[in-house]
Amino acid sequence: MSAASTAEPAFVAKTKTGRVTDFVDQRVGGSGILREFGRKVFPDHWSFMFGEVALYSFVILLLSGTFLTFFFDPSMAETHYDGSYVPLKGVEMSVAYSSSLDISFDIRGGLFMRQVHHWAALLFVASIAVHMLRVFFTGAFRKPREMNWVVGSVLLILAMAAGFTGYSLPDDLLSGNGLRIIDGVIKSIPVIGTYISFFLFGGEFPGTAVIGRLYMLHILLVPALILLMIVLHLFMVVVHKHTQYPGPGRNDNNVVGYPLGPVYAAKAGGFFFIVFGVLALMAGFFTINPIWNYGPYDPSPVSAGTQPDWYIGFVDGALRLMPGTFGDWQVEQTWLGFVFSFNVLLPALVPAGILFTVMFMYPWIERWITKDDREHHVLDRPRNAPTRTAIGMAGFVWYCVMWAAAGSDLIATHFSVSLNDVTYWLRALFFIGPIIAFVVTKRVALALQRKDREIALHGRETGRIVRLPHGEFIEVHAPLDEYKRYKLVGFESPEVLPAVPNEHGVVTRKEKRRAFLSKWFFEDRVAPASPAELEAAHGHGHGHEAVEAQESAKSLSH
Repeated sequence: MSAASTAEPAFVAKTKTGRVTDFVDQRVGGSGILREFGRKVFPDHWSFMFGEVALYSFVILLLSGTFLTFFFDPSMAETHYDGSYVPLKGVEMSVAYSSSLDISFDIRGGLFMRQVHHWAALLFVASIAVHMLRVFFTGAFRKPREMNWVVGSVLLILAMAAGFTGYSLPDDLLSGNGLRIIDGVIKSIPVIGTYISFFLFGGEFPGTAVIGRLYMLHILLVPALILLMIVLHLFMVVVHKHTQYPGPGRNDNNVVGYPLGPVYAAKAGGFFFIVFGVLALMAGFFTINPIWNYGPYDPSPVSAGTQPDWYIGFVDGALRLMPGTFGDWQVEQTWLGFVFSFNVLLPALVPAGILFTVMFMYPWIERWITKDDREHHVLDRPRNAPTRTAIGMAGFVWYCVMWAAAGSDLIATHFSVSLNDVTYWLRALFFIGPIIAFVVTKRVALALQRKDREIALHGRETGRIVRLPHGEFIEVHAPLDEYKRYKLVGFESPEVLPAVPNEHGVVTRKEKRRAFLSKWFFEDRVAPASPAELEAAHGHGHGHEAVEAQESAKSLSH
């Protein structure tokens, strides 16, 4: 029998849609890709939704931003306003500000789309930040996801850059003051700062070119880089498979959840419209960035009570906290004929540099301390990694102190306190706040671990006190089911790794530093209850169970 006679007949679609789909599939091979991707399993947990919120916010930003580009004119040429907003009639302003007012008052749906775009931008940065915090506190950055953590960190920086460039485009008084601060930071860079400022602004601040250049960054370069980072991030999520929280039957070799199609895809699609709906409601009912109240930018006045969007606030706050002198030493110095404005340069660059450098390097720092080169797909409960959680909270508090300092003037006016006192307290918290947060967080995490160990060994407290036949009073503990008990004992607790000599029998300084950090990380660890301890405790708990049975029998007999 010939091979031709045994070959299966070619598939022929019966519908027009099927024939078109089959035509495309035979030429691009999409069915194999979709079949493989559709079988990917995603765990179901509410904390994983923050990454989805970031993705959906970005999609909404692209849609609303495309609408706005049809009507916005990024020109700094001077004109006189002749639109619908009467209080600014005849006022001299830039074409960029005039077109922003036209979008707000004369374009149908323009104000709504402006506010959707602005709220979506705030949500985009916020959801990335919360997603990164979730990844950090649960240890999802460990091997093999170190590079994905770096991609996420780059995404956070790009989101802040996109937000700031967009925030500056209307050329109103508020955004102009923000650009004035950026100009001051750039000019504080020794030797080359003035040249960079002249290049960016097209001359002496405010120049005539900065809005057009920011516009190209905002609609072209930064979104393209964000799209590239999102593609890389999703690609690595698919390649590495999704992380999951600990539980019975879950380990580093499997993923327990729902397949992408059709379950997860349907849920994700519905969630997109929920995010879109919430943003639309916020845009329709809550005003944000009312540029008509600020007026066009004029370099001569400075308005009081101005703050940037929240994600840039920490830089502004650091600038406000920096003193001009330390005793008799002036922070601004002149060396070799050049002025070094350390009172601007240091707070603008050093805190942000420390924050993002530690963020980028942390996966490798922890990997070096623990000497753990295994793959991790099961997440940690934050309490079970107390030092890491404490480090994260210390960084978070440090950021929040600088963020609060950006509104120091409003704190002083709203609470009727001295602005100097607010500044002094925030300066003190800048240094001692992270230390307090670290100590308190670590103590709380260790206390929760001890509580979990106690519950795993003896059960949950019920508050019921009973008297045994021989006169002893005890509290009856309710036993846990196997699932809850597994959550309390099913985790790794790394021990301190002492310094190890190299092949020459020498303990290097680097190894001594690693051993010191290992001790700092793990010396006060609370080990999970072992199987032997659980068995002994449960055997001892038979008396409690008998008391519970007797109490139940009494209640039934009555």
